[in-house]
Amino acid sequence: MPFETITDIEQLIERLKGYHADVDLSLVRRAYEFSAKAHEGQTRRSGEPYLHHPLAVAGVLTSLKTDVAAVVAGLLHDTLEDTLATPEELEREFGKEVVHLVDGVTKIGKISFRNYEEKQAENFRKMVLSMADDIRVVLIKLADRLHNMRTLEYLSESKRRQIAQETLEIYAPLANRLGIGWIKNELEDLCLKHLKPDVYEMLRVRVAKRDEDRQQYIDEVIRLVKKAMADAGLPGEVYGRPKHLYGIYQKMEKQSISFEEVYDLTALRIITDTKMNCYALLGVIHSLWRPVPGRFKDYIAIPKSNLYQSLHTTVVGPKGEHVEFQIRTEEMHRVAEYGIAAHWRYKEQGRIDERDSKVFSWLRQFVEWHQDLPDNRQFMDSVKLDLFHDVVYVFTPKGMVKELPKGSTPVDFAYAIHTEIGDHCVGAKVNGKIVPLKHQLTSGDTVEILTSPNQTPHKDWLKFVRTSRAKTKIKHWLKAEEQKRSIEIGRRLLEAEFRRHGLAPAQMLKSEQLSEVARQAGFETTDELAAAIGYGRLATAQVVSKLLPVPTETEVPALPGVSAAPKTVVGKTEEKGVKVKGARDLLMQLSRCCNPVPGDRILGYITRGRGLTIHTVDCPNLEALDYDRDRLVEVEWDTAATGTHAVKVSVIAVDKTGVLANVSSSIAECQANISRAEITTREDRKAVLDFVIEVSDTAHLGRVLKAIERVDGVITARRVRAWQER
Repeated sequence: MPFETITDIEQLIERLKGYHADVDLSLVRRAYEFSAKAHEGQTRRSGEPYLHHPLAVAGVLTSLKTDVAAVVAGLLHDTLEDTLATPEELEREFGKEVVHLVDGVTKIGKISFRNYEEKQAENFRKMVLSMADDIRVVLIKLADRLHNMRTLEYLSESKRRQIAQETLEIYAPLANRLGIGWIKNELEDLCLKHLKPDVYEMLRVRVAKRDEDRQQYIDEVIRLVKKAMADAGLPGEVYGRPKHLYGIYQKMEKQSISFEEVYDLTALRIITDTKMNCYALLGVIHSLWRPVPGRFKDYIAIPKSNLYQSLHTTVVGPKGEHVEFQIRTEEMHRVAEYGIAAHWRYKEQGRIDERDSKVFSWLRQFVEWHQDLPDNRQFMDSVKLDLFHDVVYVFTPKGMVKELPKGSTPVDFAYAIHTEIGDHCVGAKVNGKIVPLKHQLTSGDTVEILTSPNQTPHKDWLKFVRTSRAKTKIKHWLKAEEQKRSIEIGRRLLEAEFRRHGLAPAQMLKSEQLSEVARQAGFETTDELAAAIGYGRLATAQVVSKLLPVPTETEVPALPGVSAAPKTVVGKTEEKGVKVKGARDLLMQLSRCCNPVPGDRILGYITRGRGLTIHTVDCPNLEALDYDRDRLVEVEWDTAATGTHAVKVSVIAVDKTGVLANVSSSIAECQANISRAEITTREDRKAVLDFVIEVSDTAHLGRVLKAIERVDGVITARRVRAWQER
């Protein structure tokens, strides 16, 4: 049962001393005086001094037996939001721990809860937990809400209903999940009082009358049970367990029954010493009265998934009335009272998932600490609530909550709303301020996405988005766009080939002959045929040869599916010295970022408007093209081709006379031409000689580098690529 409301600092001190032997009274008194000064002149709607509220909140926290830091934070919980006090000032006076708690409560207080649908309400509750990295923040917020609900009658009816609805949907279930049953029950009863005052008053009067009428009956049942226990030699305590009004109201609503039909208003609990005696007491109860079929539950043999243990049975007691019994040990009762048996799995029809199980693990630790540390010196010390560290909960402008992985950005949020919004996202406002698209969201943020019909997804987004949905949608769009580009490239290549053979490009692209060639090659449309050409999988000469009235002199490989015995002819571009398997007449160029040289392992990539670009396999720029591996083409060097390739070489040498001349001579001796040279001197008296030289292949380059390194005064000589200079 909760303690009475605290009204002065001395009461608070006495309450603290009751469970905290060496409490720092000076810290508590300083917090009280600081709060009194900060709130000086402020009053509540009731007309009483505002200081009464933080005192009452601190009092609730002592009922929960929280540590001194939490009680001090309770006294100060409104100072950052409602007074001129600053975090720096609080830290100087009370330390970082107290400021952290007060700041956490302030942040939660700024959340605007709307849309109380079941799923939304659960997201709101998770948001509260995710914003509080310390369980004490949630406890202070619950204490704050409890006292506000106790004094709600001084507000307007609309405001009362709004706060009561929010409490019923968010804070009462939160207290239930954390196992603080008495706060949950009181909050629910107060909500019923303000949301359905007629129902509340009817139940209050009728339950009081029934309890008054039935007290003699309850006393008689307890007397009979105690006598039977004594006769059997079984130890234990028996006492009444009245149900709260909201629980009765819920049962009447769900079962569509009247107040008179609520049979189990009489509920008794028996606490004994051992598990064996629990079953023995069950036998005693069943020997006294007939059990009601289907109303027996053994949560000792098979505990609930939230670790709750107890025996439940309902019997037809004296005068034919139903009486419910719960039988458990002292340990089981202690666990249940502290929240391991929060009943939320039954009440909320939910399941305990991995993250929620951490709540109960923490509560079990909570119980063990309370038992092992009677002086509470380390009570809840540095307890961190890490249940939702991997997710954030953010608001849409309309108040809906979206759950996203930690590190998510406005782009992730945009795709979580709708694909179209993600595709056309150009910017975002977080809490009313413009932020970059790569800005990482935090729980409680309100996010507004700015869109433009001209905006399209960018491959750079893949570097910072976190959700699989965003990544999939971006890759899908990029792949579709690449498909369009491939068709464009393929059409242009076909048009060029048609012109080379004196055919009209516009007519040929629309001709039935081209459609027939596409079908023979296994494509449904000419666009698919053009895309295959654009991707480099098919050569234009292969296609056009099927459309010419007279076969060309050059033998061309047949299209897939056209000839039973196709020949493989490897096309090439002589000036580049690169061969593309199964193709010819492709636009081709060597990438400037990695400057491939014969002997390097290479790959080709189909680019928009530039045909095939050749990269070395270790080029970092290929990683940026990973979203569409289909555009990568296998290529190889043409060993029959001749020519030279420009390579940048950087030499570090001792800064002395003759070094440049000797290095230049060594390069010339290897039959390599220097096309450019640049010399700089460093502060450490070292010379940096940068050359662009012409070599035939990597073997030739290797000989040049070794010759340079043999020059007296040279320290290092290495090949340099454009991406290494960034």
